[in-house]
Amino acid sequence: MAVMPFHLAIPVNSLAQARRFYGELLGCEQGRSSEQWIDWNFFGHQLVTHLVANMPSRPTPNQVDSHAVPVPHFGVVLAWHDWQQLADKLQAAGTHFVLEPYIRFKGQVGEQATLFFLDPAGNALEFKAFKDINQLFASESVITSNQ
Repeated sequence: MAVMPFHLAIPVNSLAQARRFYGELLGCEQGRSSEQWIDWNFFGHQLVTHLVANMPSRPTPNQVDSHAVPVPHFGVVLAWHDWQQLADKLQAAGTHFVLEPYIRFKGQVGEQATLFFLDPAGNALEFKAFKDINQLFASESVITSNQ
């Protein structure tokens, strides 16, 4: 089955801030828009930022590998080199990270690079990369048996 792009619509409280964040910082191409929403090419997927008067509650943390991961969150899996370039760009821009860029499962099945940060509206994003993309869906039994 061919992988098709996902569509995700998220709330924001400022389209101007969304333009700066998604367009300028992340480099997403802007698509259609109105006074209430903007379509973005979010790394090959359709992300729509919808203007709302009041943001829903902020993400709350869930413990993953002794780290407080914000839930809910969304993002994309990048190639290892592309993830590193994005991490460097975000660090150079002075991005405040919820979780600084780091490597999980180093030297193990499912080794991955990850980082978390919030957009200006408080939506949590995660960007990750896998050392071996074929291990994207590695099961717990595979991870456990190879440790």
